[in-house]
Amino acid sequence: MLSSTGLLGEKNPSIVDAAANGTFRTHYRPELGRRGYRIAKRAFDIAFSAAVIAVAAIPSALLCLAIRLESPGCPIYSQIRMGRIDRDGTLHPFRMYKFRSMYADADERLAELLDKNEVEGAMFKMKDDPRVTMIGRFIRRHSIDEFPQFVNVLLGQMSVVGPRPPLPREIPEYESRDFRRLTVKPGLTGPWQVSGRSDLSFEDMVNLDLEYIDKRSFLYDLKLIARTVKVIFTGEGAA
Repeated sequence: MLSSTGLLGEKNPSIVDAAANGTFRTHYRPELGRRGYRIAKRAFDIAFSAAVIAVAAIPSALLCLAIRLESPGCPIYSQIRMGRIDRDGTLHPFRMYKFRSMYADADERLAELLDKNEVEGAMFKMKDDPRVTMIGRFIRRHSIDEFPQFVNVLLGQMSVVGPRPPLPREIPEYESRDFRRLTVKPGLTGPWQVSGRSDLSFEDMVNLDLEYIDKRSFLYDLKLIARTVKVIFTGEGAA
């Protein structure tokens, strides 16, 4: 069984159950929003992600070759993340994809770096992370490492715009209000990515996500995508 206790060993009352298959069950339920908005958002996700995948196919292959030449290991990195809360309150894991920006043993080395975390709350960030490769620093700064997640978007596991999906180990550390950011489908980009990224605290990220949930609309999503394009070129706020 997975633990549903936080750092202090106290049971998180927001988690009803944590199962061995990686799921969590909570008191929270999804915020579905307007039907027209949901249909338009999903149609856009399919069309936009398919177009990006087609256009980026050859550059992605060249980047994979460069990553592999710099350090051994598969150039595509996959990581288990948590998706949106279901109608019954269950939070399911899914496999999220990235271009590998770290050395192959990065996950094993995380434990020795946890005391150097520069962000308060249920999230790990370190600006001078020694696990990051030279190519990795560039693609992380310009968010190029996130491009394989358009596959997740096409599969319906993510949306182009939404809160970033958390790691399973972060869920037991969530406070009650933090769970609301998981009541909508996670996104590739969102207000956190265009408002400072690693310069912001975990609480700042949650506040931005909750504001997005309250304000979300198709036009607002398009505005966030446009702002994301600017961040990709400038690298503003990257770790």
